[in-house]
Amino acid sequence: MSRSQNVQAVVLAAGLGTRLGRPLPKSQTVLRDGRTIMQQQLDNVRTALGDGARVAVVVGFKANVIMEAHPELRFAYNELFDSTNTSKSLLRALETSHPGGVLWMNGDVVFDPRVLRHVQPWLDRDETFVCVNTEAVGEEEVKYTVDPEGFVRELSKTVTGGLGEAVGINYVSAADKAVLVEELRACADTDYFERGLETAIARRGLHVVPIDVSRYDIVEVDFEDDLRRADRIEAEHLWLEPFVG
Repeated sequence: MSRSQNVQAVVLAAGLGTRLGRPLPKSQTVLRDGRTIMQQQLDNVRTALGDGARVAVVVGFKANVIMEAHPELRFAYNELFDSTNTSKSLLRALETSHPGGVLWMNGDVVFDPRVLRHVQPWLDRDETFVCVNTEAVGEEEVKYTVDPEGFVRELSKTVTGGLGEAVGINYVSAADKAVLVEELRACADTDYFERGLETAIARRGLHVVPIDVSRYDIVEVDFEDDLRRADRIEAEHLWLEPFVG
């Protein structure tokens, strides 16, 4: 059995999701095929990591809606969901996780399941990584640069000369988890989790691999246009295509 089959996965779904303007958490937004964003994520995780994959969800805003929809999952509660950002939700997830590495994703990311097949070699080697898209560098997106060895050096929305965008799917190894927890604790309440990774890199020498997943469709659903794009991806049946290479 490969290490990746023992990976635990976390979905960060505590936020208010005000930009999309829906009454429910963004993770419960229904896609064209009838699945919610979260159900699509769970299906992808189980397709890649097996039906026995351990999945936890960080909830906050209208937590009962998510918990009632997925009673089979484990939950962590960010009671300060209306005044904290993803750094504190990820902290809550890591503090309550089982021993070992943790794969995590934002609760509004719709993605081709082949992404998780693509990153399996890094999961098997238990290497900390962030998935990136090198074909786009949006001004409002989290961008990254690398050091001479090819590891991530900077990771934030304010990066100048970014090589691409982080897409919201990431992994921290068993060996690096304690360091990331310490840095997340030091983050301001309003920081994104990328700040914890960035300070761990700068202060603790954390090695983070940028994995290019540009070949696969990934959409972070913030606005109605993003949702329409996610529905177009679903309509093309990319979810069911076999992984190649």
